[in-house]
Amino acid sequence: MDSAGQSRPASSPALLERERLDLLDVALFVRAALLANVSAAGREFGLSAAVASARLAQLERLLGARLLHRTTRRISLTQDGEIFMARAQTLLDAAAAARASVGRAQTEPQGRLRMSMPSSFGRQHVSPAMPEFLRRYPGVNVDLRLSDHIVDLLDAGMDLALRIGALKDSTLVAKRLAVNRRVICCAPSYLAERGVPHHPADLAQHECVILADQTTWAFETPSGRLDVRVGGRLATDNGEVIRDALLAGFGIALKSTWDVAPYLRSGQLVTILDSYPLAETVAIWAVYPSRAFVPPKTLAMIEFLAGHFGDPPYWDAAPR
Repeated sequence: MDSAGQSRPASSPALLERERLDLLDVALFVRAALLANVSAAGREFGLSAAVASARLAQLERLLGARLLHRTTRRISLTQDGEIFMARAQTLLDAAAAARASVGRAQTEPQGRLRMSMPSSFGRQHVSPAMPEFLRRYPGVNVDLRLSDHIVDLLDAGMDLALRIGALKDSTLVAKRLAVNRRVICCAPSYLAERGVPHHPADLAQHECVILADQTTWAFETPSGRLDVRVGGRLATDNGEVIRDALLAGFGIALKSTWDVAPYLRSGQLVTILDSYPLAETVAIWAVYPSRAFVPPKTLAMIEFLAGHFGDPPYWDAAPR
């Protein structure tokens, strides 16, 4: 009987078991599903692969349902797992709200944070800031991977990646960290030798240094968008190679200001075709697998980098 004198249905032993869900197991399930890797999820919670697997198996027993398909390489959600995923996030959100109502708004960031980013940008603008981040968050270990190749976050077990340009993978959650202003630039010595292009179409007659396969540069003109096919004897997948060529007076390139701003300020490089802005606006993004149960360590890094870069980013800010 309840306090109103009404009888309540008796709880079955199975139901009582299911009510005793451990939030750690639920959080572990969510991270394992997002990373598609039980071992990687376990490491985030300080658990061995065997213990993490055992806890997930226990969760499945308590729920009376198989949540995950397991193979030797990765895992995926079953139909029951997909249903429980949404409920699990609701449960974790409610627990977080309850904690916030009586204590800190979020738990202290901790654990290993694995993140990847383009090599040159990482060396110039992230690496120098890492000591400050680590001092601010002593519970976090950072595993920083620099690569000019797009890394699959789930396959690589990454929590976070920085990407520059237009995003193509709609399955990832993205937060803009900074604008990525781009310019057409070269050394004054190149212009003295080859002449100054006055219209984007003039680039077809010039030595352009190409990043990867970006052989078409798009401009805004009074007549609308203009796609210009460019070419030259040097193409590379590394932005520093292009910058070195420009500083040596060899060619014209499309460059991000985060890479060349100091050389523009010193006069070693100059911009051209400023009356014809580039047609595509791009940005520097933080991307991560899902909005569901984003660890505090990931949110801390995103907030830190956004503040570190600034708006406008410090490399575009006028010198004081």
